[in-house]
Parts: sequence; C-alpha cells; structure tokens
Amino acid sequence: MNDVIAHDRSWVNESIRKIEADFARSGDTHLIRLDLPGLPDIDLYLKDESIHPTGSLKHRLARSLFLYAMCNGWIGPNTLIIESSSGNTAVSEAYFARLLGLKFVAVVPADTSPEKIEQIEFYGGQCKRVDPSTNPSDECRRLAAESGGHFMDQFTYAERATDWRGNNNVAESIFAQMRHERHPVPKWVVCAAGTGGTSATIGRYIRYQQLATHLCVADPENSVYFDAHRTGRRDLVCPRGPGVEGIGRPRVEPSFIPSVIDRCVRVPNAASFGAMHYLEQLTRRKYGGSTGTNLYAAAGLIAEMATAGEGGSIVTIICDLGDRYLSTYYDDDWLARNGHDIQPPMRDLKMLFSGPDA
Repeated sequence: MNDVIAHDRSWVNESIRKIEADFARSGDTHLIRLDLPGLPDIDLYLKDESIHPTGSLKHRLARSLFLYAMCNGWIGPNTLIIESSSGNTAVSEAYFARLLGLKFVAVVPADTSPEKIEQIEFYGGQCKRVDPSTNPSDECRRLAAESGGHFMDQFTYAERATDWRGNNNVAESIFAQMRHERHPVPKWVVCAAGTGGTSATIGRYIRYQQLATHLCVADPENSVYFDAHRTGRRDLVCPRGPGVEGIGRPRVEPSFIPSVIDRCVRVPNAASFGAMHYLEQLTRRKYGGSTGTNLYAAAGLIAEMATAGEGGSIVTIICDLGDRYLSTYYDDDWLARNGHDIQPPMRDLKMLFSGPDA
C-alpha cells in the first residue's frame, strides 16, 4: 500500500506540464505495412513503437506510470524512483526521472543485456543486479522501505495506469491509423505480454469500441502466460525465466488480464530470434526479440487465414530497437552457444510471405 506524500502541489503541476510537453514534442509512432507477395489478400502492419524517444513501447507505459503516481500523491520532488525491470521500462523511467530531476534505481536480472544497462545509465539511472531466479520486486520493496522512495511496480500498475478508453494509448493510435487502409478493422492484433498492460489496454479498447478485431498474445518459452490463459489459473510459476528479454513472466502478474485475450500462443525462442533476423532482411533495420515473437505469432495467424481463403489485415507491434541486443540475439556465437537454430523459422517465414517460388 502506498502512502500519500505531503508535498507542494505546484511541483506536481509543473512535472505534469513537463511530461505533457515532452509528449507533444514526440508525436505518434509509425504504422508500417509489409509487402507480402505470396499473400495478395492479406495485409500485415507493424506498429513501430521503437521510434519513441527512449526507443521502445515502454515509453508509453513509463509516462503513464509517472502520471498515475504523481496524481495519486505518491511522488514528490525528492522521491527516489525504484523499478523492477529487465531493461526497457527502466530505460524509459530513467528518462522521465531525469526529466523531473528525480533519482532512479532499476533492479534488473543479472543477465540483462549490457546495451540496456548502458541506456539506463545514460539517462542517469543506477542499476542493481539480482539473480534472475529471484523475485526482483522483493528487492524493490526493501529499497523503497529503506529509502522512503517509491516502487513504481509496473507489473501491478501497468493495466490501471494506462487509460484504455483513449488518451492516445497504443490501441487508439493503431485503429486511428488503420482507418484509410484496405481492411481498416484488423482481424487480429498481436502483442506479447510482459506486464500484461499492453494486452489489457488493447483488449479493453477493442471491446469498448465494439470492434470485430480479436486479440492474440504471443508468449515465449518458459513463461506462464500461455498456460494461465489456457487454464484460468493465476498461481502458476515457472522455475526458469523466459529467454526473450522484456516479455513473458515466471509468474502471473496482476496486470495480466486473460479475459480480454481471445487467443494465446506459445512461440519457441529460436522462432522469435529467427523472425527478428528475417524482419531485418525485409526492412534493413534491427529490432528486438519480442518483435520477433510478435511477428512469428502473426505469421501463424496469417497462415490460418490463407488456408481458409480469408482476406483481411493483421497488426502487430515493433517493441524496441535491435541495437540493445547486438551481443546476444544478433551474435551468431551467442545463438549457437544457446542452441538456437534460427534458419528453419527464417525459411518458413520467407516461404509464407513471399510464396514457394521466392
């Protein structure tokens, strides 16, 4: 339970103004249409969240979490901000903490990519590494109690801090940009789940707007969300953490709302990494592993539509830039050491998207 902090309301007003001014400067993110020569009746779109100032989808979440905490009276001008994050949320929260003149500490798994650590530190944040098998939230609570700081707790507050009815959330942005396309109402929107906040936002928005779109969540190996959605159980745990940074969880987080999800699919990690490499061939840009997870899951739905002779559109999300994974997912030696053969999924995607004669 958070305690309300007594502080000057003028600081909150000025901080909100700074965040809103930053948002106005940033503009919206791009919706990219991929050419699918082998599938003339199906359109695939990528919502490119990597172009946010901090390079990932989590920029939206960090903004919402800061506004939520300040309007609840949990953050003042001298509050230490603490977060449990594998990287991207911490990068974005470090950015907003610096914007507001606040100190920031990220509790991250010890195997978090060096590139993400460097980004957190670039924005003035500090990193405290913990064993990947432990619950970093426990360490965050300890630090908050010890320092009088505020634990942002993205895994609890992601689904409630974001205004799912509108306010330019990712769902509202997607459907506004789709209005002039050939198939303006997507048959599917595909996203991976980390906190579960994005899937909750999109699923709720679809229902609120009474749209015919379905929501598919892509879950990596060693994550509980696939089984939680299938069984309805929230007490599931996985002894190993998922192998794709930023998505999947070893436990069911409070922000994961299975009831707004129409389908959940499990994606092998080798398929996620193969898909991100294939996407680089199509776009000449590097994106992260979670984007590969999304793309591979979307490809499965596209294959279903093609088999059934259906046309329509599918939208999925580019979560972050690939320059944060140069020493891991984009390193051939790393892939080999970890037993990831990415060639078969790359061949499958090429055959599906380009046709058998490509």
